[in-house]
Amino acid sequence: MAETTHGIGGLTFDPRKREMPAEIGVALALVLIVAVFEALGWLLMNDSFLFNTRDNVDGLFNVARLKIIILQVSIIGIIAIGVTQVIITGGIDLSSGSVVGATAMIAMSFAQAGEIYGNPNDRAVFFEQGLVDLPIIVPLIVGLACGVVAGGINGLLVGYTRIPPFIATLGMMVTARGVAKWWTKGQPVSFPTDSYAAIGAGMMPVVIFGLIAILFGLALKFTVYGKHTYAIGSSEDAARMSGIKVARHKVLVYTIAGLLAAVAAIVLSSKNLTAQAGMGIMYELDAIAMAVIGGVSLTGGRGSITGTVLGAMIFGVIISGFTFLKLDAYYQEMVKGAIIVGAVVLDQWRQRRKASKVEK
Repeated sequence: MAETTHGIGGLTFDPRKREMPAEIGVALALVLIVAVFEALGWLLMNDSFLFNTRDNVDGLFNVARLKIIILQVSIIGIIAIGVTQVIITGGIDLSSGSVVGATAMIAMSFAQAGEIYGNPNDRAVFFEQGLVDLPIIVPLIVGLACGVVAGGINGLLVGYTRIPPFIATLGMMVTARGVAKWWTKGQPVSFPTDSYAAIGAGMMPVVIFGLIAILFGLALKFTVYGKHTYAIGSSEDAARMSGIKVARHKVLVYTIAGLLAAVAAIVLSSKNLTAQAGMGIMYELDAIAMAVIGGVSLTGGRGSITGTVLGAMIFGVIISGFTFLKLDAYYQEMVKGAIIVGAVVLDQWRQRRKASKVEK
């Protein structure tokens, strides 16, 4: 039986050199982490992490814990989907957490109710102007526009001025956080209308996260947009020579990332029923970590939305697992940091291994 098959032009394909998709490795890591917490649960807590052990509750799995795992990563997961596309192009976005804070403050100020328990809400930002009890479409448009503007500026700076993405988005990070604090002089914005509060109620953040993941997963895999995104990340010069409008496409990718940060801000402020200038702090780093853990290469050209979703699930399992074991929160940060470094080391090893195979 032949070990290789011949291809076009005398090229050969060796099935032994075929690499396992990164998503499979991430999925296996997720299963392993769940198994570790399950074993620790029985060893230390005499209880199951994943399965239901209560006689008064029906069902095999601990549904409440599964909902919490998904819910607590869904908002940052929305950001991570946008960050994933930026990283695939070979860029980085450090501004998304600050964009969340600024957008949440501005959108919520247009979503405030005119009355609180039957009394006039005279502390509403635009109460004197009569801009209260507005239709839900108004804060949505305002909020999304904030994200588009922030992301568009990032894209213009990166695409047309050739400023390194790290510097361009770092500047936006500082600026957007300043806007969030300036908008109401640091005062929180609360008491939204019922229609705005419904956006983040219950499991709606998970539904929104899922729909966005499906949309951009399909877009990256089957559309010209996706092909251009991967091409730019693989080799910007080659993409330019192929006729791809690299600068224009980068503007689009960064704008989408800003838009998704705004979506996350709207969902977060709706879920919490308030907006504060400090919202979104460190969200950008968690989003980048989810993408990297999910197999997105920091050098660009490789990654998927599926991997990022799995990376988000790993984050959720770690957070929920440490809570289940009643361990302090700072252990979570240590473990997340170790996982991030490990994921980057693994990515570098894969690239060197792939390069050595090509040379052979």
